[in-house]
Amino acid sequence: MKISFSTLACPGWKLDSILAVAQQEHFDGVELRFVENDDQLWKRPEFFGTGLRSTQKKLQDLGLRIPCLDTSCFFHDPDRKVRRRMIEQGERMAELAAQLGSPGIRVFGDTVQPGATEVATRNWISESIAQLGQKIRPLGVEVWIESHGDFAAAAKTVEVLDGAGVSSLGVVWDPANAYAECDEEPETGLRVLGTRARHVHVKDAKRPQRPTGDPKQLWDPVLIGEGDFPAARLLSILSSCGYQRFISFEWEKKWHPQIPDPEVALPHFMSWVRQILGVGFERR
Repeated sequence: MKISFSTLACPGWKLDSILAVAQQEHFDGVELRFVENDDQLWKRPEFFGTGLRSTQKKLQDLGLRIPCLDTSCFFHDPDRKVRRRMIEQGERMAELAAQLGSPGIRVFGDTVQPGATEVATRNWISESIAQLGQKIRPLGVEVWIESHGDFAAAAKTVEVLDGAGVSSLGVVWDPANAYAECDEEPETGLRVLGTRARHVHVKDAKRPQRPTGDPKQLWDPVLIGEGDFPAARLLSILSSCGYQRFISFEWEKKWHPQIPDPEVALPHFMSWVRQILGVGFERR
């Protein structure tokens, strides 16, 4: 099992700072979401021309990998033109992923829009990720849909993949999403997804205490091990089943600026992992 963190934790950081902390805290890789609050990574100077070559060398020298490149592509829009733009954006990110040695790009389903149905939305998502998957297959990069929103449950995520009918697809499994959205236990999610779980997000949160009457009210993010999600059990399950891909700490500082800074959360996460699994995860 390899360990990374999403730059959702440190959205304003420069790339050099991100890589330095990853090495210092003994992470194996970095899941790229934001760099200096920019999510259109293919446009950044660090990721084309001489800047890209410099970044590739830094990653090699530091022994770090990019296990997943996160897009902002959502395929739930009823407008075909919007979905087509998302496919084009996904292609650009896949080209960068290939250059960085990343095996997959993260995309979303995600939410049934006003006036649409779940069946129609699922068909739009399936069609879109199938098209994107076929376009980027020659790059050796897969499309990984995150279990999120109205398709957070593992069974619903699998329905989307089955509808696409393309082999080069997988899942960025976020079991905390499914636990919060539909009370799905990690054991259930992994049993349903099986090897389709290509990358696993790990985070923790507390149930909302405010009585709003909304069953989908967002949980409050907390430091790993301090919330209501069975995060320790998740790691034990993954370890016992021989999972060898990356888990990635998703600290949502970008969306929740009030939570502790990454300088606190990232070391805390690695300390917690060592405590739970009893190993150091020092990079070789």
